[in-house]
Amino acid sequence: QVQLTESGGGSVQSGGSHILACEVSGYTVGGYCLGWFRQAPGKEREGVAILDGNSMTTYADSVQGRFIMSLDQAKKTLFLRMNRLKPEDTAIYYCAADPRKYWLARPFTLSEYDYWGKGTQVTVSS
Repeated sequence: QVQLTESGGGSVQSGGSHILACEVSGYTVGGYCLGWFRQAPGKEREGVAILDGNSMTTYADSVQGRFIMSLDQAKKTLFLRMNRLKPEDTAIYYCAADPRKYWLARPFTLSEYDYWGKGTQVTVSS
């Protein structure tokens, strides 16, 4: 059973950088769809970045060029480095995975993921 534990949430000033981590336990890492979603107050949960079984990363348009996701297989941890943060990046960030999914035509479809972390809050102040 895959368990996902996010960490690193906090408050940061607009324009700053921050790093989130998602520790994967109970399963191997890599070779399947694994990534980050976020949910802002009053909005639906949306995809941020997904790593697939081909080691290809898909980023949402809203974070492309600002966020960088990386996987440390030795530590079994997925990182999300967020740069040039904006107040609209304020959200609860969730880690999601599904070992049965090697690749997805629509990687940001929430229903494709069976495993979720509890989330970590990121607040960006202007």
